[in-house]
Amino acid sequence: MAERSELAPAVVAGQAAAAVAEVEAALTAPPDPTAAAFFDLDNTVVRGASIYHLARGLARRKFFTVRDVVGFASDQVKFRVFGQEDLADMADATEAALSFVEGHQVSEMVQLAREIFDESIGGKLYPGTLTLARAHLDAGQRVWLVSAAPVEMASVIAKRLGLTGALGTVSETRNGVYTGRLVGKPLHGPAKAEAVRALAAREGLDLQRCGAYSDSSNDIPMLSLVGDPCAINPDTKLLRHARDLGWRVYDYRTGRKAAKIGLPVMAAAGTVAGIAATAVAIDRHRRQPPPP
Repeated sequence: MAERSELAPAVVAGQAAAAVAEVEAALTAPPDPTAAAFFDLDNTVVRGASIYHLARGLARRKFFTVRDVVGFASDQVKFRVFGQEDLADMADATEAALSFVEGHQVSEMVQLAREIFDESIGGKLYPGTLTLARAHLDAGQRVWLVSAAPVEMASVIAKRLGLTGALGTVSETRNGVYTGRLVGKPLHGPAKAEAVRALAAREGLDLQRCGAYSDSSNDIPMLSLVGDPCAINPDTKLLRHARDLGWRVYDYRTGRKAAKIGLPVMAAAGTVAGIAATAVAIDRHRRQPPPP
């Protein structure tokens, strides 16, 4: 068997993400242990790129200057306006953001992720996507985010939304401190599929009974692993691919488009408010010290 260091970076990244994925959320229905759902984060659950919000939050806290955020902003505009997710751009942005936390403690990043979610991300959620996630939870299935964002941030978002856990980019640490290097590579494209495959093996999932959701053609490898793939806010290439294969397609980028597919936008917004409020309360309760 090849040593870990000899494995392809995408496989290393996927296995590392699966190894640290948490399973925390209580199910609201009798458990269905072999079925689950996997949701991409950027432009699927959250409008825009979460790594950009992280970069802005780090800049506000003097990890680097606002000028350093210009590159992140350029990628964000391209992502939001043109619906393009360039793997090289996203990988560079992820690695750049993570390099700035070198020497900082993991616990500090987790706290920053909570603050950045509350400041920037919580108001940029797609109600329709969270309604789909809630349907899986209500059916007793586990739900994971799958993101190129640092696993610490992805996990905080998953907890805030009441989901099971997250697969994300794993940074190398020593004694709870970041070294500034990644384990493998950012969790993009094929690495996401490797992470899902590894988690399915760990958790005993039947991938043909699982669902996956994404906006990007870069995630076709992950979507193709499961029995129920779904395109959310798809880019042009993914939309064409989904239609050719008969996959479900939803577009929540405007109220008009959401109405076209029959989703009551106000009802979905109410669902988001309930999920978010409950999840925030649970997360805060977890962090309270036990009574004396």
